[in-house]
Amino acid sequence: MPDHDGRAGVTSPRVLVTGGGRGVGAAIVRALALSGFEVTFTVRTATAEAQALIAEIKAEKPDAALTPRSLDLADKAAVDGFAAEVADGPAYFGFVHNAGMSYDTLAALVDQTRAEELMQVNYWSFVRLAGALLRPMTRARAGRIVAIGSIAADVANAGNAVYAGSKAALAGYCRTLAIESARRGVTVNVVAPGFVDTAMLEPYAACRANVEKQIPAGRFARPADVAGVVDFLLSPGAAYVTGATLPVDGGLTAALAIQR
Repeated sequence: MPDHDGRAGVTSPRVLVTGGGRGVGAAIVRALALSGFEVTFTVRTATAEAQALIAEIKAEKPDAALTPRSLDLADKAAVDGFAAEVADGPAYFGFVHNAGMSYDTLAALVDQTRAEELMQVNYWSFVRLAGALLRPMTRARAGRIVAIGSIAADVANAGNAVYAGSKAALAGYCRTLAIESARRGVTVNVVAPGFVDTAMLEPYAACRANVEKQIPAGRFARPADVAGVVDFLLSPGAAYVTGATLPVDGGLTAALAIQR
């Protein structure tokens, strides 16, 4: 039987978050740590931000368990090594793949080397790490896997072909993984943000006001808006939610693109 948190067979609610040093990833780390999870999170360059994040969380929850790990998801050998490590360790209850990179260019001008690096970070690193973590989860008959996708997987935006393709691949993979693992107590879902107020969108500051006018909610998402949905998906209340993609976009994809 599951314990009071719904995590059957798991004595320590351990969660791995990729790209947890800043932005949406930091908000996810914060939300999960404050919910009582023991959070390991990867960083590439955000080392100082990670330490500041840990200090901030511990000021609010002194017993919070947080472990930053340096990992470049673009480095396939490094990802393989880390995957082997987590596969041999105690089972993780949750895995949140937040890390990602963008690459804006017209489809006709795509540089394959850059595109392959993006696919390694956004897609292949998830495939490798999810595969490593899934077997211990299925043995424990408890696990939650969440991939941070994007509404770009379903709606086109000029100059976004490679990024959108990586997120569409991620969503398709997660749907299949969900049906393969559901009977073993593991859920797999995608959270698909729209425009989120992070450093990734700073280059588009000049057109922000115009974009916000087209979002029914009238604003960009806050990182905490995305983190709250992730926190829910790792909660007991989401035990029967799997194979889903949950948009966090303020109604943007529900709206008709042509404005009167």
